[in-house]
Amino acid sequence: MSIDDPESDGRRQRTRRSREAMSDAAVELLLAHGLDGVTVEAVAERAGVTRRTFSRHFAGKEDAILAEFRENTARINDALRARPEAESPLLAYRAAVADWLAIEYTAADARLARHLELFRRVDGEPALFGAYQRIRVEAEAESVRVIAARLGVDPDHDPRPAVVVGAGAGTLVAALRAWARTGDPGALPALAERFFDALVGMLADPTGDVHPTSGNTRSTKVVNHP
Repeated sequence: MSIDDPESDGRRQRTRRSREAMSDAAVELLLAHGLDGVTVEAVAERAGVTRRTFSRHFAGKEDAILAEFRENTARINDALRARPEAESPLLAYRAAVADWLAIEYTAADARLARHLELFRRVDGEPALFGAYQRIRVEAEAESVRVIAARLGVDPDHDPRPAVVVGAGAGTLVAALRAWARTGDPGALPALAERFFDALVGMLADPTGDVHPTSGNTRSTKVVNHP
């Protein structure tokens, strides 16, 4: 049967909808009742599936709650692969994050309030935070492989891909945590831009004093380069 067969495509769409329904149910239960109020049975019942179906898709309730986070990291890596080869690695990573935000998040997106509250819960719940960290580690390892391929190097011997991803991913997490503190669902794209501006500014002038002013970052020292 061809991969483009309508029957196969319909089956994939049903599987995707079922998975999304289970993830949505898990998040809704978390936000309504806390992590202790989320059970596999409750998620399956809310999503209209069997427990066996749930277990085919998710390793546990934390996995279901964080399914969209995992998908977002995959989308960032997809965007990273699609960036022009001429871009420097750090610029490519920053642009990939911007591409993801432009597609997935806008100020008018009704999902943002829920995503903001979910991230706040993850940051304060040890079991969810540990699961989130595992997702991050896996995603960053893939990002390192993508950057290494762009540079044509072996990441086991050349530290540059890991350094770029560590800096870029760390900056994104810092922006996400700042977003959680603001309580403003629509603030994420602007915050991500501001935090990446700060990173680039520090790399351009690592000896400069950087002070946030009016939502921007600026260096108070001017370095004369030969």
